[in-house]
Amino acid sequence: MALWPTWIIVLAAYVGTMIWTVGISFTPSKLVPEMVFAGGKQYERLFHASRWMNSVDNMLVFGVLFVVASLVLGTLMAIALDRKIALEGTIRTIYLYPYSLSFIVTGVVWRWMMDPTLGIQKTLNDLGWTSFRFDWVVDPDKAIYAVVLAAVWQSAGLVMALMLAGLRGVDPDLWKAIKVDGIPIWRGCVSIVLPTLRPIVVTAVVLLGLGVVKSFDLVVALTNGGPGMATDVPAKFIMDFLFLRSNIAFASAAATVMLVTVAIAIAPWIYVVYIRKR
Repeated sequence: MALWPTWIIVLAAYVGTMIWTVGISFTPSKLVPEMVFAGGKQYERLFHASRWMNSVDNMLVFGVLFVVASLVLGTLMAIALDRKIALEGTIRTIYLYPYSLSFIVTGVVWRWMMDPTLGIQKTLNDLGWTSFRFDWVVDPDKAIYAVVLAAVWQSAGLVMALMLAGLRGVDPDLWKAIKVDGIPIWRGCVSIVLPTLRPIVVTAVVLLGLGVVKSFDLVVALTNGGPGMATDVPAKFIMDFLFLRSNIAFASAAATVMLVTVAIAIAPWIYVVYIRKR
């Protein structure tokens, strides 16, 4: 009984607001809510908006590159640390430190570093390497990769920590069997050890995937969606229409589409982890 007030607050704050958002998306609301049913006009308009489709494409490119690169880099760092190297604690802290920063801080730092007028490019140009270019944030063709680079730098440490914990839980006899059979360490890791860590890999993918959906602050701090719409993402699209253009219904329709997409994406994971086992 003591937990009932907490459950009521949770239901009102989360479930209630989600239902309200979905409901508003079926109205013609602009600056203020208008509880008049308008059918699916907002969704029809949404999927005919070139900016929305562009933001979805950017999110897909960013998401695939970010998740894959973070998994590969984090796993390689975990395997390296699992070899019981010297100064392991210090190196592990250095690897994990970027994850303690907010995406806003990460975006600002990387924006400074990739700014051609004051960052790495200017420093190396002043030292005599005049042909060096690192101006991704102002290049429409490379700006999305700048966002990926900054996001991987921050999140690879999380994957490293998860994978290292999994590797430390592997039965030592398995490693001995790999050595006795003469299997190369890299082949043993890829074919034998890593498949046993599938639950950890799935968890890492889910956490990274949620970061992709919430990639608003990093994009705003690093490129603000530019140059042009080269790095525009659905989260920024929603916030712009909600607060800058005062179109509540249109922004709610976009938010509802993202909610449904995320629900579909994590449903298999919830089924495998919580339902099938039970």
